[in-house]
Amino acid sequence: MDASGPLGDFLRARRARLRPEDVGLRDFGPRRRVPGLRREELAQLAGVGVSYYARLEQGQSRSASPDVLEAIARALRLDPAEQEHLERLAKASRRTPKARRRKPEQVTTETLDLLRALDGTPALVLGRRTDVLAWNELGHALLAGHIDPALPDDPAQRPNTSRMIFLDEHCRELYTDWNRKARAVVGNLRIAVGLHPEDPELAALIGELSMKSPEFVALWADHRVAPCDAASYDLQHPLVGKVTVTQQTLGIVRSPEQSLIAMTTPAGSSSEAALKLLRQAVGTDDRHRTASQSGAAVIPAV
Repeated sequence: MDASGPLGDFLRARRARLRPEDVGLRDFGPRRRVPGLRREELAQLAGVGVSYYARLEQGQSRSASPDVLEAIARALRLDPAEQEHLERLAKASRRTPKARRRKPEQVTTETLDLLRALDGTPALVLGRRTDVLAWNELGHALLAGHIDPALPDDPAQRPNTSRMIFLDEHCRELYTDWNRKARAVVGNLRIAVGLHPEDPELAALIGELSMKSPEFVALWADHRVAPCDAASYDLQHPLVGKVTVTQQTLGIVRSPEQSLIAMTTPAGSSSEAALKLLRQAVGTDDRHRTASQSGAAVIPAV
């Protein structure tokens, strides 16, 4: 990222995604030195001055009006999530960011009660940085049975789903189409950065993933924005084999920066049967540990 900031980076990435023929332009000019539309072509499509648009991309102008942003969004063919992200970035660029460390996120008693009530449904609560703030027994067993289930209770050791997807070999093997899941995680992280541009711990997470994962670097450079609202994934679980779940992200009204993630299966499906087997295995394992007072070590979160 250069001095143009997140807004300029996003505009350039989206402009590079478009070709002249995509937007009805005929290219009679010399061979292109950069992919996608030129600045002057994008400015023409948006109906704004070339110099003004160039300053916007370079971070030298912070006064784009809602009408101008809407015109640029149309020219770039942004979807609703991308347009909302553009507006957030423009708003953030108008103020001087002041990094501040927030208090550790906490899950309300009511939300914990809800997790326990979802006994037959794998579920977890994520914070604004995709930290696991809490999970129920089945959610832990399905996604991260190899780590200590009590880690979310300690803010200093909480598992982070984005970190796990890119740096935990178990998660790479769990998702049959790991690349698709990784793209979804990065698209969601882009939204998180737009919502919380002053969060130093979120910035540190992005920096860590950039240092440790070449796959993350490639996906992050694409600037793709996509909310993780509902999606189906095929899992290959080490205990019960193939499971297809639909992951749904639900907002928590009393804690708007947190999300409840629930994973469901079709009624009567083999995936539903697999989850029932996993639930039985987890219950049996817990009873065995309690009876034997086992001191077996657990694998720490990455």
